Amino acid sequence: MKNIIIWFIFLNVTLAPIHSVLAHEFAATDPNIILYYIANSWKSLERSMEDCNSFSDPKTNLNPILYFPADAVIPETVKYWTERCHLVVKRLPQKINKLGEVNGDNIKPAGLLYLPNPYIVPGGMFNEMYGWDSYFIVRGLIEAHKNELARGIVENFFYEIDHYGGTLNGNRTYYLSRTQLPFLAPLIRAVYTADQTQHHQNLKWLQSAYHYAVKDYNLWTHEPHLAGKTGLSRYYDFGSGPVSELAQSKSYYSDIIRYFLEHPKISQPYLFFLAKDQPEHLQSAKIVYTITLCSTPTLKHNKKYNVCKVVKNVGLSEHFYKGDRAMRASGFDTSFRFGPFSADTLNYAPVDLNSLLYKTEKDLEWMSNQLGNKRLAIYWAKQAERRALRINRYLWNEKQGMFFDYDYINKKASPHPYATTFYPLWAKLATKSQAKRLAKNLKFFEKAGGIVTSLQHTGVQWDYPYGWAPIQLITTEGLTHYGFKPEAERIAHKFLTTVLQNYLRDKTIREKYNVVSGTALTDIQIGYKMNVIGFGWTNGVFLTLLKSLPKSIAKNQLGLNQDFTMYDTAST
Repeated sequence: MKNIIIWFIFLNVTLAPIHSVLAHEFAATDPNIILYYIANSWKSLERSMEDCNSFSDPKTNLNPILYFPADAVIPETVKYWTERCHLVVKRLPQKINKLGEVNGDNIKPAGLLYLPNPYIVPGGMFNEMYGWDSYFIVRGLIEAHKNELARGIVENFFYEIDHYGGTLNGNRTYYLSRTQLPFLAPLIRAVYTADQTQHHQNLKWLQSAYHYAVKDYNLWTHEPHLAGKTGLSRYYDFGSGPVSELAQSKSYYSDIIRYFLEHPKISQPYLFFLAKDQPEHLQSAKIVYTITLCSTPTLKHNKKYNVCKVVKNVGLSEHFYKGDRAMRASGFDTSFRFGPFSADTLNYAPVDLNSLLYKTEKDLEWMSNQLGNKRLAIYWAKQAERRALRINRYLWNEKQGMFFDYDYINKKASPHPYATTFYPLWAKLATKSQAKRLAKNLKFFEKAGGIVTSLQHTGVQWDYPYGWAPIQLITTEGLTHYGFKPEAERIAHKFLTTVLQNYLRDKTIREKYNVVSGTALTDIQIGYKMNVIGFGWTNGVFLTLLKSLPKSIAKNQLGLNQDFTMYDTAST
């Protein structure tokens, strides 16, 4: 599947029949060819229920199945899809009113969940519409003047709330137990603001959208998404045990067990060992592994010898699996942000999540004002004010001048700085004094190729030395909000340069970059080891950051045009 996508994009970029002359005019080193690539790769990343590519799932390698909500009308055209795509169509077992009512892991075989509108996928092995990916994708679509597609993506989230209980991590049955970061209200505001051609009709749309944003918000402000008595929220997944999307990965959980066995001082409460005399019904309920541990080879009689031992009946605890699932709701999978492999995610009130909820409250205030409801606007303003006070109380560290995730179980801040410290700038909840301290602390995160996610070198993809497009946009826009425009432009320039230089060398765009070396080369030890191509949110952030730069920097320093539509042959 990966090779198919590579060739499909390659053909789109280099052989587009309508504007082949334009493609021919690009020199191999002309930087604007990346804009041609992005403009025409949107089509190769687009999926719909009329596209056979949408139904396959390279993560599980199962035969394509499409599930409809129990309470939805199945279109007449489905028969055509089933024949053309060799597709099996099923209904979900029951109507879903809220997230967690149905255990998606029990729906066998797993399949795609129906959505009414076309959407953009990340790329690579992903054929689903994803939660927080879509915010950054939509930002790029708006810059590319693809407002109809952007609005359709937002309305797909409305459909998920109506029929699947909430906005989903992705529209697959195994994601029915969790949502992702609450970007819905910012998405609504971005799409509404981008299209004001029919004000009355748009206002009617905003009225409907407001109610969906409130439903999405309410999920996060009730148990089990509450972080103890802090008044803040946490990530949570209603499922249990190992995640189904890793069913084909035979090494992920065993690699983690091996890591814990090699680091026994931190292995509790993440491991368990099955006792020989444990009752049979308890043994069968546990997932156990046999792990071979080998020490560093030693020399004996001029020959290398491995000293190995076999550990049997070892497994990961339910505490680990619940944390592992919650980590995926955070989108930062995998990192050591919330303990080893983020296994303690449930213990934390995170900076990014609560900043986003503050942003949601402010966006709901804005929507209420747009709709002429002053009473609701005052209510949301007060909610945002309360959350800001709690964020400052629990998450701000005055001594270090940064925001930290808060471990409400052990009543202490995380010891590890993380790039999500810049989310309060983006949400506009930080004070001017805090913003000044954060700008001063950029030096810890700013590298040659952009902002690094973490200062911990752990061998997993959401830690040092890797940088991801969303973090670059959040950081640069946050700095801009508080007047630190030169710093924002410098970071944007660094990340754009990283993506551009690697594109000119590799002829593709990636999901993540090593921002220390400024390359797309990765060395992931445990977890998702590929650097997937495509890539939806990198495309979106690239366009958004480029548009934010002064024309002199874009043209003179990067050699890039800021009129993206001239490179779009896919729509002609």
